[in-house]
Amino acid sequence: MTTRIRLLSALLAVMGPLATAARAGDPPSAPAKQAVAKEKPVYDEKADAAKDIAAAVARAEKNHSRVLVQWGANWCGWCRMLHATSQSDKPIAKELHDEYEVVYVDVGRFDKHMELATKYGADLKKEGLPYLTVIAGDDKAVANQETGSLELPKGAQAKGHDAAKVLAFLKANEAPRVKADDVLAAGIARAKSEGKLVFLHFGAPWCGWCHKLEAWMAKPEVARILGNAFVDVKVDTDRMPGGQELLRAHSQGKNGGIPWFEFLDADGKALANSNAPKGGNIGFPAQPDEIAWFAEMLRASKARMSEKEISELGDSLRSNPSAP
Repeated sequence: MTTRIRLLSALLAVMGPLATAARAGDPPSAPAKQAVAKEKPVYDEKADAAKDIAAAVARAEKNHSRVLVQWGANWCGWCRMLHATSQSDKPIAKELHDEYEVVYVDVGRFDKHMELATKYGADLKKEGLPYLTVIAGDDKAVANQETGSLELPKGAQAKGHDAAKVLAFLKANEAPRVKADDVLAAGIARAKSEGKLVFLHFGAPWCGWCHKLEAWMAKPEVARILGNAFVDVKVDTDRMPGGQELLRAHSQGKNGGIPWFEFLDADGKALANSNAPKGGNIGFPAQPDEIAWFAEMLRASKARMSEKEISELGDSLRSNPSAP
């Protein structure tokens, strides 16, 4: 045997185990373990999965979207392959970004978060990993899916998951579309019953500043102050039928982009909006003049909050990074 052949044989001996991804329940070989250790983990093994899912459900309820839970583990080759497909396939990546809050739950060696899986009807030990659960905004599972049937057929040149099948599953379990007018009407009715104002804001999945505004509003210290005074109503101008038309109607065609927001009373009357007297739409209040106008909006609307609370909101905005 020549030196070149001996080297090639040795290389194949090492690479062989790596070419076969670990199936659910099968412990990876020593070389595979080393390869996994070098990869960026898909699953946070220290995460509080119940807390993560609860936060995702809250966001999904507000966005009228759904939560996708991928149960798995970092040692699981098929889990990593499904994650890779979700990242590299553009239609799947867009579907997940626009329609789902994605949560990766580490189940260890089927000894972690098993009660949580049972709560949502996910039979992981029977069906294996990765396993998918779709949860609605009411925290109820609407679909459970083993992923063996989503794999490429045996004998295919590549090993992994069939992108078309994965996308079809996601499309089939999207949240139903809701009309923008209906979302606003429900928010106004709730504000009337609770004696609050309406914080109406317009956004879209692709809008980084919109996500920044929503993340700021969701901070516990901010949500507490705003929640005492406002009912939060988000209108997605891309996903909600009539969203663009509602934005044009409320901004009178002078929104200057999104996020654009407005404070309404419990009868739906406009009290203040994010179009400042100078400079147009402030969007997410990041600059000093934008933060100042946001404070003026709160005062003009006579929102149920003190000057101290308005000041606290301003301090919170000033502490945020200036880029989405």
